[in-house]
Amino acid sequence: MNKSEFIAHIATTAGLTKAQATAALQAVETGVIDNLANGGEVTLVGFGTFKVTDRAARTGRNPKTGEEIQIAATKVPSFKAGKAFKDALN
Repeated sequence: MNKSEFIAHIATTAGLTKAQATAALQAVETGVIDNLANGGEVTLVGFGTFKVTDRAARTGRNPKTGEEIQIAATKVPSFKAGKAFKDALN
């Protein structure tokens, strides 16, 4: 399912127009991104938790030349599925 199919699903399920469903999805996306960018986390009980984790600096290797390179530390988004979400899949 891509984004436009997801918007159509939201519109049908919630009884919204596609424009309203698009606005709702964009509001959720923006809320999650803004909260994570400010160091918070977003927990949707039963669905899961979005948070930021730190990835340590490490030594990598250029696959073309074999030369070792340093990869800088960075922050990456992560998602941990909630129990209800996991149970729905099994």
